[in-house]
Amino acid sequence: MTDGPIRVVVADDQTVVREGIVMLLGLLPGITVVGSAPDGEEALRLVAEHAPDVVLMDLRMPRCDGVEATRRIRAGHPGTEVVVLTTYADDDSLFSALQAGARGFLTKDAGAEEIARAVADVRSGAAGLSPQVQLRLLERLSGPAPAAPGPGIGPKAAQRPALPDGLTQREAEVLALIAAGLSNAEIAERLFVSPATVKTHINNLFAKTAVRDRAQAVAYAFRHGISDGS
Repeated sequence: MTDGPIRVVVADDQTVVREGIVMLLGLLPGITVVGSAPDGEEALRLVAEHAPDVVLMDLRMPRCDGVEATRRIRAGHPGTEVVVLTTYADDDSLFSALQAGARGFLTKDAGAEEIARAVADVRSGAAGLSPQVQLRLLERLSGPAPAAPGPGIGPKAAQRPALPDGLTQREAEVLALIAAGLSNAEIAERLFVSPATVKTHINNLFAKTAVRDRAQAVAYAFRHGISDGS
């Protein structure tokens, strides 16, 4: 992380909304807007030109939508993080954005403090998810259990279905607690292990699942139905 103000590009196809966000960010200490874009293609050009710390990204835009722009930014400019700021909080939008590499997801009714916190969080390496989005993730992760296994599978196998990508049961527990929004210290306390042990489990499960950060880990947990059943 670099010192100085957080350098931000704003991407939104609605002029009034885009200019309003730029004006709002201009009033927040520690944030400098270095460019604004009406579509994903222009956002990509501005990222290449200015190398901002964070892009505030709308999803529904012409030429190149927010999900594709996020994917291309994260692939070509890994030093730039993306926070989605959108009207749409449906599951498809949320998980598509997280899978593309977004580390934050806010809806446009977020206040100035919430936006500033998300921008600061992703710049520092954390996930910037609004409370509403975290609740949505938890609701989906704690949804209906998978269908019962077919005949010939013993009781123990029925209780513990095979985990994807070679995850151990403890790694799956840690992943579920990440998806529930717990910090490393909170996970350590919940599982009665040291924070160093939790960090080892996280490093292992990140390597096995090929996720880059906690936001992608949440999306992975949702896709595979791994949730905290306690």
